[in-house]
Formats: sequence, C-alpha cells, structure tokens
Amino acid sequence: MKKQNSFSSSISGFARVCLLIVLCGGMGTVMAQDTKAPDPVIKKKSFVKNTFEGNFILDNQTVMVPIKGTFEFDIQHRFGTTDKGIRDLFGIFATANTRLGFSYSLLNDLQLGFGAINDRMQVDFNLKYALLKQTKDGKIPVSITYYGNALMDTRIKDNTTLFVSTSDRFSYFNQLIIARKVSDKFSLQVSPSLSHFNNLEGYLDASGKVLPKLNNDHFAISFSGRYKISPKTAIVVNYDQPLTQHSIGNPHPNISFGLEMNSSGHAFEVFAGNYSSILPQNNNLFNQNDFTKGQFVIGFNITRLWNF
Repeated sequence: MKKQNSFSSSISGFARVCLLIVLCGGMGTVMAQDTKAPDPVIKKKSFVKNTFEGNFILDNQTVMVPIKGTFEFDIQHRFGTTDKGIRDLFGIFATANTRLGFSYSLLNDLQLGFGAINDRMQVDFNLKYALLKQTKDGKIPVSITYYGNALMDTRIKDNTTLFVSTSDRFSYFNQLIIARKVSDKFSLQVSPSLSHFNNLEGYLDASGKVLPKLNNDHFAISFSGRYKISPKTAIVVNYDQPLTQHSIGNPHPNISFGLEMNSSGHAFEVFAGNYSSILPQNNNLFNQNDFTKGQFVIGFNITRLWNF
C-alpha cells in the first residue's frame, strides 16, 4: 500500500508540474499578445477640392479634371474687336469665332475631348490628365495637370492654302498646368506651353518664293487667378506672354479679365481680352490684337455638365 501511495503521489506531482508548465506557457502567450505592437494606421490622402470651378479660365484650361463619368458640353464665343466703337456695336456685330466642344472623363484623372470651330473650319482632339493633386496637409503643395491637343485645318485645298500633304494641316499644343489653392477664395496657376505647326502659311518674296513668317515651334507661358466674391461668383484674370521670338510678325501678349458664375451643373464666364481665336496654339502664335491700342474682344464660355 505504501508503494502504491508513493506511485500515486509521484503521478500526482508530475501532473502538477505539467499543469504549471502549460499555465506558464499560456500566460507567456497572453503577455506576448498584450505586448505586440498595434498595426500602423494608414491615412488616406485628402486632396484639396475645387481649386477652380471648371475646365476653363477665360482663354486657358484650368488644372481641374472632372470626375469619372462626367460628360461636358462647351460653347465658347469671341466677338470682334471693340476698337471700332459704335460702328459695329463694339465688335458684337463684327466677324466672330465660335467653338462647340464635347468631352468625357473616362477615369477620375483622365478626360478626352473633341471640338470644332468656324475659324478655318478647324477640329481638335484633346486630352487632359491630372498628374499630381494638392493635399490638405500640405505635403503636396500644388496640383499639376497635362493638357494637349491635335488640331486639323479641314478647309478645301485651293489657291488660298499652302497645303502640300495632309500632315500640313495639323498643329499641336502641349501644356503643363501648375496650380495652388491658396485659400477658400483665392486660387492661382502658371502654365508653360509649347505649340507646334507642321506647316505655316508664309509670304511671297520678290522672286515669288514662299518664306515662313513664323517658327514652327512657339513657347509661351500664362498666369491665371480667381478670387471668389460670393459662393457662386468669382473675379477671374489671365495674362499670356509669348516667349519665342520670330523673324517677323511676333504675337502680342494677352490680358483678359471677367466674371465667373457657377451652379451645380453649369459654369458661365463673360470677359474681355485680346485673344480673338479660341484654340490655344492659334492664340499663342497668331495674336495681333494689341491691348495698348484698345483692341479688346468680348467673349464668353458656357459649360454644361452631366454625370453618368
């Protein structure tokens, strides 16, 4: 009996040791779980909204790209110059330019568009892509967007045109738009650009040889700003400066200013400026309106948005 009790006592002692080991292991696991570092919290970037209200600021594009599924219809109109006064009602009854445009945002940062203008029966295909967006925490201080187009002159070939091949009808525009929303009321942007024309209509010298008036490539830069005077109304200003110097016929800079009014699905701008064309490469290279001589043009932009 003593041996049996001794054996039982040994078994009981062994069981206690095993139980103690298990408990200690469990406590170690619990403690390890308690001391484990929490998973880091990943903060989503919060982007600044409504740097500008729409795609246009006077004669230029803004840094904005509408959200995915946005279809846009644009009417852009420029009257004649105001320097003739009452004779043509300050250009309202003079020769005018009108462009109708359509665009669609395939993605949140990508917009594709098409337009047509009565000036030389030109059509344009354009693309706009947001490369960088300003963040609310200031880590990304500016927004950057690329805008480009390909423009085709569709006039019938005759003695007034110098088209030799189809490629002579094309010109291209590339622009990098850099913008910052300084406050809820004030936004500004700077936009360097490059315009390229495959063929430029020149002039005839004494021997009858066609000489180019302008370089095929033209660099320019624009400065634009908006200041909101009410939740739906803003003052907008713009200045365009040509940079490339040509042999003759250098273009004049453009200064424009006006009012912008917005609703949930509409944007409307009415303004005065020196640019009489609408497409940017034509304005940058061919503008001969001189604001120092009062050669201003009254214009307006109307935009209508639908979301699908």
